[in-house]
Amino acid sequence: MTKLLTLEEWAKRNYEEPRPSQQTLWRWARNGKIYPAPEKHGREYRVREEAIYINPKSFSLARKLIQEKQIQSPLVERLIHGKEAGKI
Repeated sequence: MTKLLTLEEWAKRNYEEPRPSQQTLWRWARNGKIYPAPEKHGREYRVREEAIYINPKSFSLARKLIQEKQIQSPLVERLIHGKEAGKI
């Protein structure tokens, strides 16, 4: 199972000073700017260690993620490849 970090722990590992504020991190989580998406546990967000900040409007990043096969969701595979996805 993947270890989940708080947004603050994740920011400490991924950013030098000055780090994004807690409000900014929460806004990124709400607006889908962290991939894979953070999970809300009680009153705080938890995120995977390998999560990255993304610009959701960046087509080139989405293409890169698909090419690297980081996205392995069956739904995403069907959306990309149509009905042929999952057939052997």
